[in-house]
Amino acid sequence: MPPKHLIHAAFLEALNIQIEMLTATIADLKYSAGNETKSTAGDKHETALAHLQIQQNQINTQLQKLEENKAILQKIDFNLTHTSIRLGSVIATNKGNLYMCVALPAIFVEATKIIAISPMSPLGSKLIGKQINETVEFNQVQYLIMLIH
Repeated sequence: MPPKHLIHAAFLEALNIQIEMLTATIADLKYSAGNETKSTAGDKHETALAHLQIQQNQINTQLQKLEENKAILQKIDFNLTHTSIRLGSVIATNKGNLYMCVALPAIFVEATKIIAISPMSPLGSKLIGKQINETVEFNQVQYLIMLIH
């Protein structure tokens, strides 16, 4: 299992990349909207502007959620050692490795797959407070907790 600080840094970097990509997409949409206002007027023009505005609103919502996730991740003290699972725990189970933080796509850290889960997710809420050698059942799958960082 990679050190917790590397896992934490990798998820933070993945979030930052997603934020940068969405920020660039918003800038592109604003540029497109600016160019659209210079084109011909009429229904086609209004429809194009409305579609750009809808896309921009959707991306802004995604960006806001990513920023919230980043704020949560930045508050986690990865130097703490946990004896029971809580926010910031890295957990090795018989079904894979988990990082209890926010829901994010799985990443590989030092060739080890790590899945980020939220304590509010169905599996995360079952894991909170559990200790080494305890089991949790989720979707008819037994998770044996083998290690907690």
